[in-house]
Amino acid sequence: MKYIIIICLELLSFVRLLSQDTLSLEMAIVKGLQNNYQIRISDKLLEINRNNNSWGAAGRYPTINFNTSATGIANRYVSQELAYIADTLGVNTEQRLSITPTINLNWVIFDGFAVNITKSKLDDLERLSEGNSAIVIESALQSIIIAYHNSLLQQEALGVLNEVKKLSRDRYSYILARKQLGNSVTFDVLQAQNNYLTDSAGAINQELNLKNSLRNLNFLLAESAEKDYILKPEATVEENEFILGDLISKLENSNRTLQNQYINQEILTKELKYSKSSLYPSLSLTAGFGRTFSGLYGDLEQYTEWDHNGYQATGGLTLSYLLSSGGNVRRAIQNARIQMEIGEIQIEEIRQKLYNQLFNTLEQYNIKKQLLHVANASVESAALNLQIAEEKFKSGAINSFNYRDIQLIYLEAVRAQLLAHYNLVVSYTELLRLTGGIITEYE
Repeated sequence: MKYIIIICLELLSFVRLLSQDTLSLEMAIVKGLQNNYQIRISDKLLEINRNNNSWGAAGRYPTINFNTSATGIANRYVSQELAYIADTLGVNTEQRLSITPTINLNWVIFDGFAVNITKSKLDDLERLSEGNSAIVIESALQSIIIAYHNSLLQQEALGVLNEVKKLSRDRYSYILARKQLGNSVTFDVLQAQNNYLTDSAGAINQELNLKNSLRNLNFLLAESAEKDYILKPEATVEENEFILGDLISKLENSNRTLQNQYINQEILTKELKYSKSSLYPSLSLTAGFGRTFSGLYGDLEQYTEWDHNGYQATGGLTLSYLLSSGGNVRRAIQNARIQMEIGEIQIEEIRQKLYNQLFNTLEQYNIKKQLLHVANASVESAALNLQIAEEKFKSGAINSFNYRDIQLIYLEAVRAQLLAHYNLVVSYTELLRLTGGIITEYE
């Protein structure tokens, strides 16, 4: 029975190799930029703001309307002029219909520069939408990079566990062969078998961790949840030496959140100008053109007569000036000034918050670089120790307990190395996002 269990555990290790595609970080980024849900939504919102940014939406052009009206009169006695027809046809009633189509034009020629101000606001709103779209792309890009490296971490961890499982299996086979030769006891065989089964169970659990991380990555890439990949461990992070002054300069000039707040402050400035436009007079033009058609009908349409009553044209200029609004215009101007002051405070708050994030992330990055160096040295030492221990175990210099302890030390050292590299990637990516360089870095 124990051999069947071992064979089943070995077969489970090869199940996920079926129907798998290879995925690199570059391929994941390309897929994400094309398919990510939030990026696609932000693109549509940007398209709306671009459509709204026009002189027509700002009110520069006139409005032209077409209207028509119809008036009918029925059951009216025939007019005296048509009495001879009534006598001949036996008609004693008539129906009269009048149709008047008109075209009206309304054009605000001047309204205190409100049109120009509105168009400038629409330009800023489009820029703000582009900035928001860039923030969404940066956030999605950061999430994809971190999710990819997390999946890569889980894949590498699975590889280490499979390696340790292979060592346990070889040790189990070795002790089993020695027992058949009479050089080992049942206790040693059971211990080796238990270690192998424990390592196999750990590999199975790690399979689950890997699948969960891949599902999260698939969601960011807008792929199906069951899509399975073999990740290419080619993406590495260069251990750059960042200078705080350079990072601050990049943050001030390229951070999208801060840049968007500057644009929002420009919009608030234009809101103040728009409020002041009510203090100016306004001039508007109205014009119209119409024609009336009248028809006279006899009973059963035995008689029809149409009259064309000529054309109608109207036009005029209207000059208006607001003398008093009960203080509403003054209050609107004052509120717009207060909103600008609030915007300035928000800029300072956002800047201070970003500075704190930058300082914390830079310190974390430097510390995690050191931790990765320590982890790399630990893995080298643990790997060499495991190699020596394997030779000593086969020669009988150490027992199975000592060998197992050294095996576990190696496993923990590799896990710590993988986690240290992942943490360094997280800090490095966050630094790029804060300084506005994540898009160009992975462009």
